Amino acid sequence: MKDQIEILPVSLLKQERRRAEALKRLASSLHLEFGWHYLLDLVWILRQLQPRQGMLVMDAGAGVGVIQWYLADQGMDVISVDRASRADLATHFRLRYRVRGLRPEDLLKLHPTRSFPPRSMKALKRSFLNTATSGRSWAAGRFARVFDSHQGKIILYNQDLRTLADIEDCSVDAVVSVSALEHNAPDQLERVVAELLRVLKPGGPLLASLAAASDQDWFHEPSKGWCYTEASLRSVFHLDPEAPSNYDQYDQLFEQLRSCQELRDNLAKFYFHSGDNGMPWGKWDPQYLPVGICKIKPDD
Repeated sequence: MKDQIEILPVSLLKQERRRAEALKRLASSLHLEFGWHYLLDLVWILRQLQPRQGMLVMDAGAGVGVIQWYLADQGMDVISVDRASRADLATHFRLRYRVRGLRPEDLLKLHPTRSFPPRSMKALKRSFLNTATSGRSWAAGRFARVFDSHQGKIILYNQDLRTLADIEDCSVDAVVSVSALEHNAPDQLERVVAELLRVLKPGGPLLASLAAASDQDWFHEPSKGWCYTEASLRSVFHLDPEAPSNYDQYDQLFEQLRSCQELRDNLAKFYFHSGDNGMPWGKWDPQYLPVGICKIKPDD
């Protein structure tokens, strides 16, 4: 694996159909929806990562996004970092996965009835209501016994990506980030990248998706994210000068994205409720392209 920068073509959806469908099924089972281009981001990152059981991966800017749960299902431990707190993470995630906090304040005590999808709660009650464990919640006491033995752990760390003080140098095998780093101001992005590379083992990949700009960096107000030129991304991520790029196909790839029926017809419901997002009020009108960055940490 080598450094590269690639605007994500919609052809990825066909090339990675099996993985895309698996991600859709997982998201549906977790009551999650995708950002308008996230399927492209996810399949590109996972194709580059080549997941293997036993890896320790950091998900930078994770929120409750699907990639961390997917990786855990593949037997990987995930350090899930986000500046927004997940201390009161919804119960259905905590019953299905081995979730803990990196620090005590990163994950509060389990409350089975809080933020729980009604259908899931009813199903769990039917299965487990008569199997309560003395002194523990019925859900935590029973359901913890049926985790997949090959499933990895999710370790929540509620922290700004610029300061990962509780994570040691050269301690994670890979870093992934799905459309999160562009929410850092340009003068802070390089500091974030430096911190992510600090915790990454030499030879490990930093795989990030961001928003691409053709001629100059600009701020997309509805989604509160920056769109970056090739020159800016090469500089911030310290990419090898020989790292391949397809930015010369920017216009052609943009037209293909605008015409992508699969993405257009499957916009998440939340887009239709607000103008403060990547696809204001659910109108299909892409203003930028997703781009993938692969940065391999040098051995020296």
